[in-house]
Amino acid sequence: MGKIIVVANQKGGVGKTTTVVNLAAYLGSRDKKILCIDADPQGNSTTAFGVRKKSAKATTYDILIGKARIQDAVIVTEFKNVSVIPATESLAGVEIELINLENRVNRLKMQLLTIKNDYDYIFIDCPPALGSLTINALVASDSIIVPMLAEFFALEGLSQLVNTIKIVKANYNPSLEIEGILFTMFDGRLNIANDVVAEVEKYFPNKVFKTKIPRNVRISEAPSHGKPIMYYDRNSKGTDSYTLLGLELLGEPLKLPQKKMRGIFSFRKKDE
Repeated sequence: MGKIIVVANQKGGVGKTTTVVNLAAYLGSRDKKILCIDADPQGNSTTAFGVRKKSAKATTYDILIGKARIQDAVIVTEFKNVSVIPATESLAGVEIELINLENRVNRLKMQLLTIKNDYDYIFIDCPPALGSLTINALVASDSIIVPMLAEFFALEGLSQLVNTIKIVKANYNPSLEIEGILFTMFDGRLNIANDVVAEVEKYFPNKVFKTKIPRNVRISEAPSHGKPIMYYDRNSKGTDSYTLLGLELLGEPLKLPQKKMRGIFSFRKKDE
């Protein structure tokens, strides 16, 4: 049975989409079958996989309001073992439409139950808000990855998110767990960054990923080319960091392959 992981934080610009796209690509390269659900009206995950939104026959919006089956919305990307359910601007209005629908917090969960066994991992990319879209994702998921910056104000945001998780667990999804807290755009040279990490580890022991994603220009460039970082620049620090995160998620030793023997990156696009 597949595992559903939501990547969420109500703060914007913390690397939610970047984490979904690059973690999915790495796991796909390891022969895991992956589905990514773009639940953000900005549709950045869709774009980052090189998917043209206009070509989508159905989107996350359609499956949430019951206009389409989730199977009809799946698009197979050009990257090994990775498929995506796209999002367009139409998703922005779904918050209002869900108010009048039955089971409004369970609609994504009900759809995912029909395909969960078809994938090893299903990732849900959420908008920077704790509205109906994020609640639907939390209710549907087995666990949550929380990307955050190592900054003081990020601690307040984390506290708010944890309260929301507690409410969801108590009322809708008692099995929801924190998969891990992931520090992104991390600079270990800064005292404040290390202080924030220590504070989070104090309150969430064994829930902070050992892997820290550094601020990296190549990671920022990759989405504009419609590629995950490992397909854009397999020798970059960004590729290395998401490889380590993938290894950590799989429970494997955090050891990068030697540069001259990077068999783990000997990926091919699906048609090659």
